[in-house]
Amino acid sequence: MKRVTVFCASSDKIPQIYIDEARELARLLAQSGFGVVYGGGEIGLMGAVANEMLANNAPITGVIPRFMVDVEWQHRGVSDMILTETMAERKRKMIDLADAIVILPGSTGTMDELFDALADKKLGLIWKPIVVLNTNHFYDHLKAQLELMVSEKFMNERHFQTITFASTPAEAVKCCENGDESQRIKLHEAAV
Repeated sequence: MKRVTVFCASSDKIPQIYIDEARELARLLAQSGFGVVYGGGEIGLMGAVANEMLANNAPITGVIPRFMVDVEWQHRGVSDMILTETMAERKRKMIDLADAIVILPGSTGTMDELFDALADKKLGLIWKPIVVLNTNHFYDHLKAQLELMVSEKFMNERHFQTITFASTPAEAVKCCENGDESQRIKLHEAAV
């Protein structure tokens, strides 16, 4: 079974549209036969994804640092929970377990996870699809910033083209299904 790592927010104070789209993504992933790897949390988009996977009897794996378990942030309904010692170890594990990566709206932690995955892809260390779900135009400014990096020659155009911005959960799932073989970047070609 292929697994999609979903990086996303744990805030429960966000607008409902983001929760609804996270649930829809999880429902479609479950229906398409994917398992999900996520950050192990119980609330916010993390909780929405986990709850929807559980409701669909689909495989869900949480990866969470021990200190978050100590303060009871983990999802108690997710039985497949991998404990790590650090946030960096958690992020690495989640990237390694993935066949594809989907980025939902989030804050600094989600941005850190996205850019770590993008750096790995740019260097040719991973080949998996990286899909940014642009719910409610949340990532329009990020896309514009990346385009500026390309136009000002800080980023190679071919590296930008390995990121997929999806407008809907269905589009994001389709990108995960299609894989990323056509976008492989070899290490010796990767330097800007």
